[in-house]
Amino acid sequence: MFLKKKIQPLSKQIPSALSALQPRVCLKLLLLFAAAFLTGHLLARGVAALETAVSPASAGENWGLGFSGEGKRPTGNATIEELKEYNAYFAQDTDEKILYLTFDCGYENGNTPEILDALETHNAPATFFVVGNFVRDNPDLIRQMVSQGHIVGNHTYSHPDMSQISSIDAFREELSKVEDLYQEITGEEMTRYYRPPRGIYSTENLSMAKELGYQTFFWSLAYVDWLQDEQPTHEEAFEKLLGRIHPGAIVLLHNTSRTNAEILEELLTRWEEMGYSFGSLEDLVTNKNA
Repeated sequence: MFLKKKIQPLSKQIPSALSALQPRVCLKLLLLFAAAFLTGHLLARGVAALETAVSPASAGENWGLGFSGEGKRPTGNATIEELKEYNAYFAQDTDEKILYLTFDCGYENGNTPEILDALETHNAPATFFVVGNFVRDNPDLIRQMVSQGHIVGNHTYSHPDMSQISSIDAFREELSKVEDLYQEITGEEMTRYYRPPRGIYSTENLSMAKELGYQTFFWSLAYVDWLQDEQPTHEEAFEKLLGRIHPGAIVLLHNTSRTNAEILEELLTRWEEMGYSFGSLEDLVTNKNA
């Protein structure tokens, strides 16, 4: 430990030091002190103004979670209550054993049909957050998702770091281009559910999404399932997805994961055996306890 030397307050040091000096020297010193104070004050104001001028969009943050224990909701970068201000969610505040399935769809590599089959077998609703190329290249899968009662959400057109977008017009364009593709395929308006690419967000972006009528969804349970050359084993996947499930969980999975496609039917069965049921994000949004 470093011991701090006791220093007399500056207001007491200056008069005693000045008393030993000639009046003219004192005047010069006082003027120097005044100039230094004024310069420091103006510099501080300038720095504060510069900090204020920087857009919050340049301070993007990755959504992150802290494990709280098996069967317990993790802590997030923000609380459920804090996210409510922006119509955003990462879990439901409930003791009921209900979970919400979501899939991020960056492209199609043959796994989505198997995922849809497993969901249909268990009558489990899900939300698929899709990017532009997935919608454009897979119209039949989009129609199948809708016909099976799933929600198709917006994961942006080009999957950029949305926290670097400071213009609401540019933000709107990333979302509206996906909306237009979806409407061309289904003849319906897209549900305004949004997930930030890679979970990168800023409060400014959350405000933009809210202004555009979107609900934003993060997650409370995910695992590293997106690396194509390093797919988790079935055992590794079950360990994470069974061990960290909790009441009110929003589960994030990727449709590109071969492991997910292979284990999903058994995973849903095992969650059911643990007493869990599957809800729709639509229920979460309308639930007063969300």
